[in-house]
Amino acid sequence: MVANTPNRWVIALAGVVMQIALGAVYAWSVFRIPLTKTFAWTIPQVTLTFTIAIFVLGFAAFAGGIWLRRSGPRVVALTAGVLYGAGVFLASFTDGRLWWLYASYGVLGGVGLGLGYIVPVATLVKWFPDKRGLITGIAVTGFGSGALITAPIATRLIASVGALQTFAILGAAYFVTVVSTALVMQNPPAGYRPEGWRPSAAQQQRVARPYAFDEAIRTWQWYGLWLLLFLNTTAGIAIISQAAPMVQEITNVDAAQAASLVGIISIANGAGRLLWAWLSDAIGRRAVFLIMFPLQAAIFAVLPTVTSFSAFTALAIAVLLCYGGGFGTMPALAADYFGAENVGSIYGLMLTAWGFAGVLGPTLIATLRESNGRYDQALYLIAALMLLSTIIPLLVRPPTAPQAEPAAMPAKA
Repeated sequence: MVANTPNRWVIALAGVVMQIALGAVYAWSVFRIPLTKTFAWTIPQVTLTFTIAIFVLGFAAFAGGIWLRRSGPRVVALTAGVLYGAGVFLASFTDGRLWWLYASYGVLGGVGLGLGYIVPVATLVKWFPDKRGLITGIAVTGFGSGALITAPIATRLIASVGALQTFAILGAAYFVTVVSTALVMQNPPAGYRPEGWRPSAAQQQRVARPYAFDEAIRTWQWYGLWLLLFLNTTAGIAIISQAAPMVQEITNVDAAQAASLVGIISIANGAGRLLWAWLSDAIGRRAVFLIMFPLQAAIFAVLPTVTSFSAFTALAIAVLLCYGGGFGTMPALAADYFGAENVGSIYGLMLTAWGFAGVLGPTLIATLRESNGRYDQALYLIAALMLLSTIIPLLVRPPTAPQAEPAAMPAKA
């Protein structure tokens, strides 16, 4: 341990709090009904705001991963807090203009989300080489749990001051939270190792010669991991984007109960990120996906037949456990395959899968619901997709380690 090294668990805690504020985006479905009623917008039009934010997030995370290597996590995280808070705050000036809502909450807020999301993931994996699966799960647990706090607060605020004023209040709160926690974020000193820990032989090989970004994206395994994340995310984000109105339509509960579902599944989202990541340290990362895909296929096939709130909630919890599990496990899997040194940019680009899934999942379910008045068709389609996806983790094996750089020849006298 290097002298005067900060407590790594304090940095981990700051990362979780930061992610809770960023993960409030998952409470978007509580705005769907108020916005459609207030401005006579369609379901797909309102859902597109969330879709834009998640799509932009993926590409911003990649840019943030590259920026991290040059400027460190603190600068990136501070920028994230400013943009995310400003984007949500500015959405309060929408006043019936869809393009303004898309530009503020969707684009500006999405950039802040992406820059902020990659910071704890890329930073904590360097602080915790001895607990890689667990810490990546912890790093993203806060993001999955953000709606737990935000959904009930936003629902009460919407009822008392309206949707637009709620954006202003939440935007200010996000700014303060993310900027405050950003001040704690920093990389470990060069050569850092936890006291008493020694890397395994496989880890030593990666430490000695990790993949550079351009080397990683030339391997077919990188694209295999991208596809795993894309498919798993598509299913869960479809549910997240429509959770509140879907459960109201299917089980005839009121808006308050529907908002409680958003909070409950956010717990599952967060818990799944920690649970599956922790389990992946024991059974392997690929094994986690081999369990999650067929499980989700069965759940989506059953969902259209459910009529009770408790049964719907139980199934939605299971889906969100798997959704969170993908985000908790994938950073560790990327670090296992390509090394931790450049995981910010390597995994950052992989998060574009989240962006594309954020387009496909919400758009698919919103469009089919709008066209036929029911969610059945979309749910059965996602079930089939999850069943077909099971083959992917069987195929994705670790890449061959890159060759060490050749030593320079001594100059002749």
